[in-house]
Amino acid sequence: MEKDYRKKSKFGVVSALSSGALWGLDTTISGLILMMSPYISINETIFLAPVIAAFLHDFSSAIWMTIFSIIKKDFRHTIALLRSRSGKFVAIAALFGGPIGMMGYLIAISNIGPGYTAAISAMYPAAGAFFSYIFLGVKLSKKGWLGLSMSIISIIILGYSPDTSNVVNFPLGFIAAIVCVVGWSLESVICAYGMKEDVSPKEALTIRQMTSSVVYLLIVLFIIKGGTFTVEALTSKSMIYMVLTALVGTLSYICYYTGIDTIGPVKATGLNITYSIWAMIFSMIILGGQFSLKLVLCSLLIIFGSVLVSKDN
Repeated sequence: MEKDYRKKSKFGVVSALSSGALWGLDTTISGLILMMSPYISINETIFLAPVIAAFLHDFSSAIWMTIFSIIKKDFRHTIALLRSRSGKFVAIAALFGGPIGMMGYLIAISNIGPGYTAAISAMYPAAGAFFSYIFLGVKLSKKGWLGLSMSIISIIILGYSPDTSNVVNFPLGFIAAIVCVVGWSLESVICAYGMKEDVSPKEALTIRQMTSSVVYLLIVLFIIKGGTFTVEALTSKSMIYMVLTALVGTLSYICYYTGIDTIGPVKATGLNITYSIWAMIFSMIILGGQFSLKLVLCSLLIIFGSVLVSKDN
């Protein structure tokens, strides 16, 4: 039986756009947390600290979703869904979006710098559109592709910085960024398939964050050997900010998954990438700074491109 809210396309568009705004705020505050103790004091901060921060973020988000589920009295049902076919697809989507996609993103940053990484990773909505066509049969019109291309190109221009001093190993970084693109795009497609029947966006997100947290924990303990630093971060004052930031991120994910379930993965990802604008705006408001002409022009192009995607029939 089709879920009623799927008929409300405006609701889906607003949800997907809201996910971008909230993720932009999450990104900005996460950057502040990485400049706090104990993260800033670790020599391996460029890799170790971000991975542990990602684990603590998703772990805190899983706790928030558990609390929400208990309040709504559907936690047992959500856990039971893990044994269902739909729940397993959502768990697989979590692996692609969380550890695989995010680890690729972090490895890319450490090898080719944030500029190249941001430019390459911005391609994930296009990859999502391709995989949606292959696996779900979802097509974009010429107008939709024009809007998506316009947004992606604008984000590449916005995020790209030709600073070769950050390049350590370009082939490795490039491959890692492509892994990130594939991971993030497959998350939206697989999750959309998993939510087709009996899984709601909130149930899917609970499964997603639980799965992601467990896998991250295994990576932290057995691959990067960050157990000691994780305990130090857990007991520091920065954990209070991490928990609050995770709440913002959780709301962003709820909006994102609702958008995927309502208007499909192609449109949802096309609208979600507005987080790049919001991240810069929130950074300027919270950290201080001035608007640049490039930011204004690219922001207008991204917004216009997003409108074309959202209006695509």
